[in-house]
Amino acid sequence: MDFVSDFTAAGRRLKILTVVDEFTRYCAAIEVDTSIPGARVAQVLERLAEQDRLPEVIVTDNGPEFTGKALDSWAYKHKVRLDFIRPGKPVENAFIESFNGRLRDECLNEHWFVNLKDAREKIESWRLDYNGSRPHSSLGNLTPEEFVERQKSLNRRQELTSEVVQ
Repeated sequence: MDFVSDFTAAGRRLKILTVVDEFTRYCAAIEVDTSIPGARVAQVLERLAEQDRLPEVIVTDNGPEFTGKALDSWAYKHKVRLDFIRPGKPVENAFIESFNGRLRDECLNEHWFVNLKDAREKIESWRLDYNGSRPHSSLGNLTPEEFVERQKSLNRRQELTSEVVQ
């Protein structure tokens, strides 16, 4: 996960939290507000936990929202390891940097956000399109949603097979 910044038409700063699964390419969340402190990051991840979308490891930079007590406590509670890249080495989190570049090129640079509500709506629409309508060559030309469903199906079959074998 990482942050991107932008502005509304009136010059109000927007802070955008992006959360993407590196394996499935699925963008689980994009949170848009004027400020997103560590406690808010933990709230976003808690919503994902309720949807059973928690990884074993979350890779982030060393920003204060990620290194504070709120996120550390949340990660400990959910047994999720926080993996911090070395300061000044965004290449160590290259996938999220690439995703954020795509978000910037295809959404943020293409839209004029009237206000916070408008930004949230347009960015969420882009996220839904990214997950559901855009195949990735790294996923066998499936969309992230299709790839996630295929993985769930494979996991169910493996569980059934292991139950029969026992």
